Amino acid sequence: MDEREIDSMIESVLFAAGEPVKRERLCVVLGLGLDLVEASATRLMDSYGFERRGIRLLKLGGSYQLVSAPEYAEYVRKILEERRPPPMTRATLETLAIIAYHQPTTRAYIEMVRGVDSTNTVASLAEKGLIEECGRLEVPGRPMQFRTTPVFLRTFGLKSLGELPVLDSPEGELDGQIALNALERLDGGTELDDGEAGTG
Repeated sequence: MDEREIDSMIESVLFAAGEPVKRERLCVVLGLGLDLVEASATRLMDSYGFERRGIRLLKLGGSYQLVSAPEYAEYVRKILEERRPPPMTRATLETLAIIAYHQPTTRAYIEMVRGVDSTNTVASLAEKGLIEECGRLEVPGRPMQFRTTPVFLRTFGLKSLGELPVLDSPEGELDGQIALNALERLDGGTELDDGEAGTG
């Protein structure tokens, strides 16, 4: 099997999937080694960018996804007749920032950092697909833990969590406002409304 055929196979599978596909899953489905999958993905990423194609291949952590080229987003939105999602409140973004910087984490920890009940904001983030449940903490009561998702990475233009901005805290301690400030520095697709960071 030559490189061109491998590239075509991966391109076809990712196009049909329409969502991030883990590298290991591609290996199983295509019967290829991890080195061949990664080499092919690199070739495709370089090719799409060099040829200024209308699609791009993104690496999101350990997954790959085909997406439309960002410079044509305006036309994609028009053809799909998508409505702009409602802006995210500062309270919701602050909660997301705490989860992003201290995942996996529980709602109790989020509320300890924020100082307010965060039931609704956690539920809102889960509905948006920005966070997900990831098992229970092995302590009395076994509270649910949450982590960010590939949707979070795409929304904020990140390839991995390692690209999160460094917190502006000398001690490295997590503070809701510090985490919020760090997340706001990212050039993501999230718009804020005028809600207060410490409510909700």
